[in-house]
Amino acid sequence: MSNDTPQKDSQKGQRRDQLFAQKQLPGDFVFDENVAEVFEDMINRSVPGYSTIIAMIGVLAERHYQQDSVLYDLGCSLGGATFAMAHALSNANCSIVAVDNSTAMIETMQRKKASLDFIRIPIECRCEDVLDVNIVNASVVVLNFTLQFVTLTERQGLIERIYKGMNPGGILIISEKIVFPDEKLNDLFIDMYHSFKENMGYSKLEISQKRAALENVLLPETIDAHRNRLNQAGFGSFDVWFQCFNFASMVTFK
Repeated sequence: MSNDTPQKDSQKGQRRDQLFAQKQLPGDFVFDENVAEVFEDMINRSVPGYSTIIAMIGVLAERHYQQDSVLYDLGCSLGGATFAMAHALSNANCSIVAVDNSTAMIETMQRKKASLDFIRIPIECRCEDVLDVNIVNASVVVLNFTLQFVTLTERQGLIERIYKGMNPGGILIISEKIVFPDEKLNDLFIDMYHSFKENMGYSKLEISQKRAALENVLLPETIDAHRNRLNQAGFGSFDVWFQCFNFASMVTFK
C-alpha cells in the first residue's frame, strides 16, 4: 500500500483514493481499513454510472418490496445500496440485512448509519461471508459488484440459495464487471474504460497497479453466463437494465 495519507476531495468531502499512486510490491486487492477510508471516492471514480445504479436500486426496491419481508444487500461495502433502499422505503413495513465480510467496511458503514437521520426501517449490519448468510422471506436481494469476488465454483450455489430464500415475485439485482465473447469488442471496452479512469484523475500507474491487484480476486463473466446461471437456479425474466463499457446491472424475478 502507498504510504501517502489519503487527501480530502474538496468537492465531495471524501478521502481521495491514492492507494496505488506510488509503486508498490505486487499483491492481491484486500478490502481493509485503507480501502474503507477511500472507498466512496474509489468506487465513484472507478465504476462508470455507479451513482445511477445506486439511485435506481432504491427505485427498484420501492417498486418491488413486499410488506413484512426482508431486503438483503449482500456484499454491502459501505452501504450505498442499503441506504438507497432505506431512503426509498422510509415509511415501509420491512427490514434490511446488510452483509459484508470486511470488518473495516461494516464498522465504517455502522458509523455512517448512525449519522443518517432519514432511516426509519430496521437495518441489521452483519460482518459475515455472503456464502454463509441464511436468506429467508426475501423480496429484494442485491448483489452490487459482489458476485465477481465469489469464486467461480461457488457462484451457482449462492444464486440457488438466494432463489430458495426469496418470496414469489421477488427481485434480484446483480451489478457486475463483465467480459464480452467478441475479443475486439472486449478490448475496445477495456480501452474505453481505462480512458474513463484517466479522465477521472487516475494515472496510468494507478490503473495498471490496481488492475494487477484485482486480477486474481475479481473474476468477471459474460452476460450469458449470468443469464444461464440464473435460469438454472429457477429465476424467470432477466435482462440488463444498465450498461456502460464493461460494467452492467441486471434484474431478474422469482
